[in-house]
Amino acid sequence: MKEKTDFTQGSILKKLFWFMVPILGALILQAAYGAVDLLVVGRFGSTSGLSAVSTGSQVLNLVTFVVTQLAMGITVLIARYLGEKKPEQIGAVLGGAAVVFAIISVVLCVVLVWLARPIAVLMQAPAESLELTVSYVRICGCGIFFIVAYNLLSAIFRGLGDSKSPLVFVLVACVVNIFGDLLLVAGFKMDTAGAALATVFAQTVSVVCAVVMLMKKDLPFTIRKEDFRFNPQCRKFLGVGLPLALQECLTQISFLALCAFVNRLGLDASSGYGVASKIVNFAMLVPSALMQSMASFVSQNVGAGNSKRAKQSMYTGIGVGLAFGCVVFALVMAKGDLLAGFFSTDGAVIQKGFEYLKGFAPETIVTAVLFSMVGYFNGNGKTIWVMVQGLVQTLLVRLPMAYFMSIQPNASLTKIGLAAPVSTAVGIVLNVGFYIYLNRKAQAHETGMRN
Repeated sequence: MKEKTDFTQGSILKKLFWFMVPILGALILQAAYGAVDLLVVGRFGSTSGLSAVSTGSQVLNLVTFVVTQLAMGITVLIARYLGEKKPEQIGAVLGGAAVVFAIISVVLCVVLVWLARPIAVLMQAPAESLELTVSYVRICGCGIFFIVAYNLLSAIFRGLGDSKSPLVFVLVACVVNIFGDLLLVAGFKMDTAGAALATVFAQTVSVVCAVVMLMKKDLPFTIRKEDFRFNPQCRKFLGVGLPLALQECLTQISFLALCAFVNRLGLDASSGYGVASKIVNFAMLVPSALMQSMASFVSQNVGAGNSKRAKQSMYTGIGVGLAFGCVVFALVMAKGDLLAGFFSTDGAVIQKGFEYLKGFAPETIVTAVLFSMVGYFNGNGKTIWVMVQGLVQTLLVRLPMAYFMSIQPNASLTKIGLAAPVSTAVGIVLNVGFYIYLNRKAQAHETGMRN
């Protein structure tokens, strides 16, 4: 392997940092990508359109994040084979993944197009924005193939230790989306439909760029025609990715439920929550980048038999994340209303958005710890545990607390927002306990081997 993609030697902080920076850049652009839709519709569209993009993007986030977690299995498996010096196995991984994800794309397209209205109703989209929400979901559903393909290609590049290429093609998508939004929403006054069409076209362009870059890349393996089938590698990457995808699916469903709870509080609350959600996406960028980086970093070291270095990388990630988290926390608490003002000129919407942010703010700190640990466990292939702890957080803490807060008289978005950091704190406790358990188990095994 090239020195720059070999994570098994050299400075952990330096290598982790430079591998994470492009991933962070790609996530920033992805967040900007979604925020542009909301910003342009908020400035040049209607309040109903703003609510529709807010609700519709929550549905799209569910699909995108679930696919991303499923693709994590591919990232981990590729990195593991590189660490084990078995690159010849990677061709079958990619061929099987192409078949599996193509089938997933077809299923998602049918579901989103056919069930767009029931989904919007289930989300309790305000009556004023119901039709616009249905339109947004249907248009994005028609282009879901490109959204899935982008996330698959990104997982492949990260598994190969290349985090820069995904940054390039998401940059292309972001630029195309900005021009598309300005042309269709601000220019042709297409409101929500224009934002959705711009999103699909931008993803299409980015996928074309990604395929071209992959074909030109000097790969350490070959892909044969017979690799494109259901093969034994499919079971391996699905074994890693499916628990993560299931956990992410239920987590995102909980966010959809949260969106529905907020939608019941009226159009201003719905739009304000949508604005806050985009700001939250930016606030979570560093922890998310750490989690994705950690999976590749740890997996390579585990494949090379260097478990001590894998643990050290987790501690390094926690330290980096906490430093950034404290800065973001201070910014959100002090300037949350100013941030919300970028997305809307409506005073009531800005106020509601800031209310939610004040409750959510501690999440920026505690998530740095949780996501670094989750990335470490993903890299070790402990994805069933990651699923279990995620479900406990979601189903037993975050969702019940958010619902309880939403049904109180004069319900406060600040108290609803608190459900996130409280559930994350519970997750940290669970993961620390599991980490201690694994260490004791490993020590007992070593003692038994010596005896």
